[in-house]
Amino acid sequence: MSHRNARTTVYGRMLIVQRHQQGWKQAHIAEAMGIARKCVHTWVSRYAAEGEAGLHDRSSRPHRSPTRTPARVERQVIAARRKYRRGQDWLGPELGIPARTVARILRRHSMPYLRD
Repeated sequence: MSHRNARTTVYGRMLIVQRHQQGWKQAHIAEAMGIARKCVHTWVSRYAAEGEAGLHDRSSRPHRSPTRTPARVERQVIAARRKYRRGQDWLGPELGIPARTVARILRRHSMPYLRD
């Protein structure tokens, strides 16, 4: 779904493609629609590669996370949390990993906050 300030929706993107197919120059399409030439090029290229499906909104979530914390380290963090009942600022330096990483691991595994 487009955000509320988006200049183009799926229908606007289709209009870009139709105008391009009618022979309009990309600069003229951009000026007529009040968008950048790069935006026009993006939608024309995506339509050429994927067809109408390429004009729909996509998730910005990555397809994979090559730097995700290994499962072994996550198990260590969970075990240390249960054993010592300490927070990320203590567990991080103790285990040799950043406190923010410890916090993400704890949230991912639905570990309750210490106050709970």
